[in-house]
Amino acid sequence: ADPLRSPLLEVKGNIELKRPLIKTPSRLPLSGSRLKRRPDQMEDGLEPEKKRTRGLGATTKITTSHPRVPSLTTVPQTQGQTTAQKVSKKTGPRCSTAIATGLKNQKPVPAVPVQKSGTSGVPPMAGGKKPSKRPAWDLKGQLCDLNAELKRCRERTQTLDQENQQLQDQLRDAQQQVQALGTERRTLEGHLAKVQAQAEQGQQELKNLRACVLELEERLSTQEGLVQELQKKQVELQEERRGLTSQLEEKERRLQTSEAALSSSQVEVASLRQETVAQAALLTEREERLHGLEMERRRLHNQLQELKGNIRVFCRVRPVLPGEPTPPPGLLLFPSGPGGPSDPPTRLSLFRSDERRGTLSGAPAPPTRHDFSFDRVFPPGSGQDEVFEEIAMLVQSALDGYPVCIFAYGQTGSGKTFTMEGGPGGDPQLEGLIPRALRHLFSVAQELSGQGWTYSFVASYVEIYNETVRDLLATGTRKGQGGECEIRRAGPGSEELTVTNARYVPVSCEKEVEALLHLARQNRAVARTAQNERSSRSHSVFQLQISGEHSSRGLQCGAPLSLVDLAGSERLDPGLALGPGERERLRETQAINSSLSTLGLVIMALSNKESHVPYRNSKLTYLLQNSLGGSAKMLMFVNISPLEENVSESLNSLRFASKVNQCVIGTAQANRK
Repeated sequence: ADPLRSPLLEVKGNIELKRPLIKTPSRLPLSGSRLKRRPDQMEDGLEPEKKRTRGLGATTKITTSHPRVPSLTTVPQTQGQTTAQKVSKKTGPRCSTAIATGLKNQKPVPAVPVQKSGTSGVPPMAGGKKPSKRPAWDLKGQLCDLNAELKRCRERTQTLDQENQQLQDQLRDAQQQVQALGTERRTLEGHLAKVQAQAEQGQQELKNLRACVLELEERLSTQEGLVQELQKKQVELQEERRGLTSQLEEKERRLQTSEAALSSSQVEVASLRQETVAQAALLTEREERLHGLEMERRRLHNQLQELKGNIRVFCRVRPVLPGEPTPPPGLLLFPSGPGGPSDPPTRLSLFRSDERRGTLSGAPAPPTRHDFSFDRVFPPGSGQDEVFEEIAMLVQSALDGYPVCIFAYGQTGSGKTFTMEGGPGGDPQLEGLIPRALRHLFSVAQELSGQGWTYSFVASYVEIYNETVRDLLATGTRKGQGGECEIRRAGPGSEELTVTNARYVPVSCEKEVEALLHLARQNRAVARTAQNERSSRSHSVFQLQISGEHSSRGLQCGAPLSLVDLAGSERLDPGLALGPGERERLRETQAINSSLSTLGLVIMALSNKESHVPYRNSKLTYLLQNSLGGSAKMLMFVNISPLEENVSESLNSLRFASKVNQCVIGTAQANRK
C-alpha cells in the first residue's frame, strides 16, 4: 500500500472489500444429486416418452428407437462449481477469478450413456423407426446383436474408465486448488480482519472528524454571528464617529465663536467694571439719599400723625343683627363733612326721647339731640377693610420706633371684639384689626429689608380679669394660673415692662398669628350678661414687641404695638335684686368700670400735664404705661349699638370718648438708639 494515501482513501478501499464477491461458474465435477445441465448439453432429438434411471451417480436417458450419441456428464462439474462458489464467497473476487480461470482450461469429458440391461443392440432404423424384433428362432441374429451390444458396452466401459480417470485427476487438482485456496483464504481473511480493523478505526476517526467538523461548523456559525454583530457595531460606531466628528466640528466652530465673543466680552467686562465702579459710587450716593428720604418720610409721617393728634378717637356703629328689632328712623344721623357727601363722616347725632319729660299741654317732649364730633365716624355699612385702611399709617409708625396703642371701647355687644379680632369662620373679609395689622407689618418689613433693615416680632396675649393678669397663650397645666402673672420691669433702671410667667412667642407669618388668636379665644373669660349671651368679662391686651436694626449704619429702633379689647362698659342698676350668681357678675362689672375710670383719669392727667399720672391704680393702665405716655400714639374706637334700647349706654360711651378726644398729649418721640 502507498504510505502517502490518506486515511479516507484507505477506508474507502476497505469498504469496497466488503462488497459481495462475484460468483464465477466453476468447471469442477459435482455430485450426481446436484447435477445441473446446460442447454447445450441437452440432445435435440429426444423422444416423447422417456424414463429416468439412476445409476452410479449419473442420469442416463435411454431411447428405444435408436442408439444416442454419448453425452458429457456434468456431475463433477456441478460439485466443483459449488465448491468454487463457496470459496469465492470467502476469498473474494481475486480467488474466484483464479478458480474460474483454472477450470476453464480443463477440457470437458464426454459422458458415455449407459444403456439399460436387456435392451437390444440393434441399430436404429432409418427414419427414426424401431428395428423389428428378431424372431425367437433367429438365434444367430440375436447372438450378433448381443455381440454388437457387448462391444458397445465394452467401448462404453472403456470410455467411462477414461472419463473416471480424468475426473479423478481433476478431483486431485481441484483438491490441491482447494488447499491452495484455503491457504489463500486464510491469508485473505487475516488481511480482511486487518482491513476491517483499519476500516473500523477509520470509521471511528471519520466519526471523530465529523464531530469535530460539526463543532467547527458551530464555532464557525458563532464566529460568523459575532462577526455580523461586530460589523453592525462597526457600522454604528462609524455612524457615531461621523456624528461626533460633525459635532466636534460644530463645537470647534462654536468654540471659535465663543472665543471671539469671550474676547469681546472681556473688553466689555472691563468697560462694565468701570461702569460698575461708577454705578457702585452712584448707588452708595443714592442709598445715602434713600436713607435720608426714609428718615424724612418717617419724620413727615410722624408730623402727619401728630397733626391728626396723638390721641385720636374713631366711632363705629355696628349694624343691626338678624333677630333684633329695627330701630326707629332718625335715631342716629351721620351729617356730611365740610367737603360734602364725598368726605368721610366725622360727626354723629343721637336722638333720645325722655318719657319723663312733658309739655304744659301734656304732650310728650320732643327727643333730645346729642351731637358728637370725632376724627372719623364709621356708619353701620362700613367694612373691616375700610376701618383698617384708616389706621394702617398709624400701625406703620410702630415700625418707625413709635409706641402705638389702639383701644376698642364700648358697652357689651357693641362690636368691640369683632373690630379687634374679626368674625368667626375665617372669612378674609371679616378679619379684624389684629390679623390685618400684623400682615401689614410683615409686608412693610419685607420691603424695608431691601434698604438694609431687619425686623423681629415677639407677640404676647394676656387678659386682665378682676384685676388679675392671666396668660391667654398658656397651654397644658399652665392654663388658669393667671394669678401667678405679675407686671414687672424688665430690669433695674429699665422703663420696659414685662409680664412674668407669660409666653412671649416670636412670630414671622400670618399662620402663626392665627394660631395664637385661636388659642387666646378659647382661654378668654366670657359669661352671659343682660346685654349679651356671651360677653367678654375681661380686658384682653395683645402686644407685639417690634425690634428693627440697620447693621450697616448701626441704627436700632424698637417699640410696642398694643391692641386692646376692653371689657363691656355698661353701668350698674343699684335697685336690682341680685342672687349669688348675679353678685359675681356685679363684682366683675365693678372691677371693669373701675379700670375704665382709671383709664380716663390717666388720659386726663396726661392731657393736663400733671406731675402724677395714676398708672398704678389699675393693672390695665400700669401694663400700658409705655403706650400711653407723651412718646406714644393712641387711638380709641368707641363702639355703639344702633338699637333704641341701648341709647343710654351708647350716650355714655360717646360722652366718654368725646372727653378723650379733647385731650392733647405732647409730641411723640421715637425710641431709637
